[in-house]
Amino acid sequence: MTAAVRVKGAPRTGVDWFLLLLRVLLIGLIVIGLLAFIAQQIDPGNAFAKWTHDGEEASRLTWPQFRGLIVTGLSQGAMYGLIALGYSMVYGVLGFINFAHGEVFMVGAFTGFIMSTKFDEAGWWDGWIFIPVILFTILVCTLVATATAVIMERVAYRPLRGSPRLIPLITSIGVSFFIQNAVILLFGPGAKGYPPNPEWLEETIPGLGIEVKKLLVIIVAAISMAGLWYFVERTKTGKAMRAVAEDKEIASLMGIDVNRTIVTTFAVGGAMAGIAGILWGILFKSVIATTGFLPGIKAFTAAVVGGVGNLGGAMAGGVSLGGAEALAPLMLLEPLGVEGPSQLRDAVVFTLLILVLLVKPTGLFGERLSAEDRA
Repeated sequence: MTAAVRVKGAPRTGVDWFLLLLRVLLIGLIVIGLLAFIAQQIDPGNAFAKWTHDGEEASRLTWPQFRGLIVTGLSQGAMYGLIALGYSMVYGVLGFINFAHGEVFMVGAFTGFIMSTKFDEAGWWDGWIFIPVILFTILVCTLVATATAVIMERVAYRPLRGSPRLIPLITSIGVSFFIQNAVILLFGPGAKGYPPNPEWLEETIPGLGIEVKKLLVIIVAAISMAGLWYFVERTKTGKAMRAVAEDKEIASLMGIDVNRTIVTTFAVGGAMAGIAGILWGILFKSVIATTGFLPGIKAFTAAVVGGVGNLGGAMAGGVSLGGAEALAPLMLLEPLGVEGPSQLRDAVVFTLLILVLLVKPTGLFGERLSAEDRA
């Protein structure tokens, strides 16, 4: 995942000049967009705003709108961060990207759909009884997603241990398609809707202007991330995971069960994805067999932006990506006169990835690679 370093003093090649030009263009676009946004906030009728909006005044972004975008970015970014943790953990231990991890997230979302539908039929998906019910649902989604990740490791990846990295990478893509089609076979190709959330969950907190459901997503994600940090940094199993990620052979000589540690890594990553799955259902109220594809790719992007193998970087990368996805279209693209900027959120995400790789290829917080990968 690291980029080649140009030898100091060596002449620049055509590729070097192209990458330098691309870096300057992207940074320049961001700077011009931000300056245009600030000018537009001060005077919507300034000359540049009229020029980019065909002679008409631009519109200001009000504080309630800005606050809503921040909360939306945090809630979506928190889910990307939870999924990205699985990518980073598996890469840190095995050195390959598990592209089927997005489907583990999708399985968690489908489990939440089944559970919520059954509870709604029983009349328990409403009122204040919703709180213990949703906690139980999160637990079940976590267990199912964990089991899916563990079975995936045991059946698809363990037999390939020691193979060239391209083989498990291609296998992960095959596993992704298999799980998608298995879900289509079981539930059909159409979207499945979650039951309506309780009224109090859809309300806005007075004085804060934050929807309760988005605050719930942020709180649950923050608790999950804090719990994972404590598990990895403070427990014996977590220390074993870090040792295996550093050097499997030496960890094995120290008495650590490498296979068990790898299974634990998949299980913990699957648990985080399962939590993200039910949170996704609460927030967007719909799930389909391909639900895991785009969030999975974005979560992988978040892991790269933060630094592959770096758990703190994955969390921060997810939040950064969610914030950029929510804010950039209206703060950068709309002031430049781009029509339908909200439809370009996905383009913003991958443009951010390109920019980070151009400026700092190891991610914002640096990669954490095993001894084998650093060699």
